[in-house]
Amino acid sequence: MVPVWVNELGGVTFDVDGGREYVKVSPPVWAHHLVAEAERLRWAAGAVRVPRVLGTGDGWLHTEGLPGRSAVAPHWVANPRTAARAIGVGLRVMHERLPLDDCPFGPPPWVTDSPPIDQLVVCHGDACAPNTLIDDDGRFYGHVDLGDLGVADRWADLAVATLSLSWNYSGSWEGELFDAYGVDPDRARIDYYRRLWNEGDISSR
Repeated sequence: MVPVWVNELGGVTFDVDGGREYVKVSPPVWAHHLVAEAERLRWAAGAVRVPRVLGTGDGWLHTEGLPGRSAVAPHWVANPRTAARAIGVGLRVMHERLPLDDCPFGPPPWVTDSPPIDQLVVCHGDACAPNTLIDDDGRFYGHVDLGDLGVADRWADLAVATLSLSWNYSGSWEGELFDAYGVDPDRARIDYYRRLWNEGDISSR
């Protein structure tokens, strides 16, 4: 097994089969996060490309790998315009395809309040750049890390996604993401959801 990602809570993702399968492990106190993610992956899989759940246990989650590379892989960090546009397309796909009326999940845990809703959708909940996968042609392919998926205003995802661009790429690429998604920036909602994100308890994400 090769560790490929370590999160802020001490969880580790391992590549166990050359990119074909992955296992996430979590400290016992955060094991419920993986239970939540498995539930959401199984539900979302009928509408969007997400890892297929192969098994779960006490503090671990085994999933099938997806083709493509994370939007923060070195190749895409060196091509930020392509990455930003793929992230925007990916969020649009998710927001349009996941069935709002059938979603059994409440808002992401950090979305504790909201201004008047612009457009209610099923949000990724942790729409940071690493959670978008991009194929070799620079097109959006799929999403990972859906543990916070739930119903909220689309700006909850868009605010966090554009914020994460500044953490992962040189330059300013918000405009490319918004253009690819097909929306003009709503600064009031962006600021509101970024504040909620920054004030939220990281253990709830």
